[in-house]
Formats: sequence, C-alpha cells, structure tokens
Amino acid sequence: MTTSTSPFTIERRMNELRFRTVSLVAREELAPDYVRVRLEGTDLEGFDSPGADDHMRLFFPTEIPDTIEELRAAPSREYTPLFWGDGWLEVEFAVHGDQGVAAPWAATAPMGARIGVGGPRGSAVLTGTPGSWMLVGDETAIPAIRRFAAQIGDAPARIVIEVRGSEDEITIDAPVAVEWLHRGDAPAGSALIAFLDSLQASDAVGEHPFVFIAAEQAIVKPGRALLERWGVDTAQAVVKGYWKRGEAEYHAPH
Repeated sequence: MTTSTSPFTIERRMNELRFRTVSLVAREELAPDYVRVRLEGTDLEGFDSPGADDHMRLFFPTEIPDTIEELRAAPSREYTPLFWGDGWLEVEFAVHGDQGVAAPWAATAPMGARIGVGGPRGSAVLTGTPGSWMLVGDETAIPAIRRFAAQIGDAPARIVIEVRGSEDEITIDAPVAVEWLHRGDAPAGSALIAFLDSLQASDAVGEHPFVFIAAEQAIVKPGRALLERWGVDTAQAVVKGYWKRGEAEYHAPH
C-alpha cells in the first residue's frame, strides 16, 4: 500500500510549547492499577492536543518553583491528554510498575496538589479517513486508543489491549468490542507480541488500514513485521515503544 493511494495521511505538526501549572481536583479508580485524574487551573486556557497519540510532559516538583527552568528540572513523565476543556484536563495513569514519581502521585496525592504541564510540543494528526483500523496496545496506550476509537465510525476495526488480568479490563467507548489479552505474570508485552506474530496477511482488518501499535519497547519489531506482512506503508502507521523495561526516564518517540 502506498501513501499516494491511501484515503488518509498522518500530518506532523509543531505546537506552541507552553508550560502550565495545574491542581489535582478529582481522582477515579477505573481498575485496581489504573486511575483517571482531573486537573484544573487557569493556565489551561488555550490548551489543545490535536493528535490522539500526543505526548505532554507532567512535572512533579516538591513545590511549584518560580521559573520555568526550575520546573523543567523537576522529575517528569510523558502522558497522553485524554479529555480537556475550559480550565480542566483529564489524564489516565497505569499505576503499577513505576517506582518513580508519576504513578504514586496519581494514586495518592492529596486533592489540591499542584504539578506542571508542558506541551504537547508536536502532534501527528490523521487527515482524511482510514478505510479500516487496527489499534493495539497495553495499559499505557489506553488513552491514545480511546481517542483513536472515537474516530472509527462504521469502518472495520479491531482493538486489542493487553493487561495483567480480567480485573484490569476497563470500559472503552468504541464501536467494536475490545479484545483483551491477559499476560498474567509473564513480562509486559509478551501476550501482544504473540498475538502480532500470529497474524498473517489474510488477517488484515480491511482496506487502507490505519495501524496503531504501542506498548513496551519490545513491541516495535513484531509491530513493524506485521506492517510488512499486511503491506502497510510505515508512513500510514504508528508503531512505537511507549516505555522501556528498566528505564524510568525512557521517552516515547513523537
């Protein structure tokens, strides 16, 4: 498949890089190890996230500093904006397996706790309409999958998400049923890799698919192999490691 015949493209955009200060106002536990938080603040005026796979950086200083330079020096992690509006922003966190600052903050910070938000610096925006959709990821990709799923409409689609067990399945608003893979005590990504390796050319979800695959870094090689078997141009897909085992400071490619 070539981009010239595809009904959609992925357009790269640079956004104005702004830094904001926000406060925690609500927390909802969607699964034992998965929470959604609501952040509010007047700094969020004008916030936007054009791409479903966008990354913003959340900064977790001991207290909000006086300068942006000091804020940027604080511990930070990247997350996908989920929902936002006038003065508010909602973000979801997978809270297990992170010994750093972000997951514990999301799970336990008191209401009113303040953090910083930077970006999104850049966006990859779907322009046009894919003929079909293949969305694959682990817990860390759920926000992006939610946002992509809202664009599917009535096109053929598959959504496949790996979690530890059935208790970690959460409600996803999508026009097709989510296929849940349970890894149990196996390494994160192992169930997804086995799934991707099992797919053949005849398993293609439909014509002109948009393929999104994101999980632990080991997913990239089998994900790219699937694109080759399905004849999908890499310019028509997103395949990336959202995190890397053993590297708390790993940054997903934008």
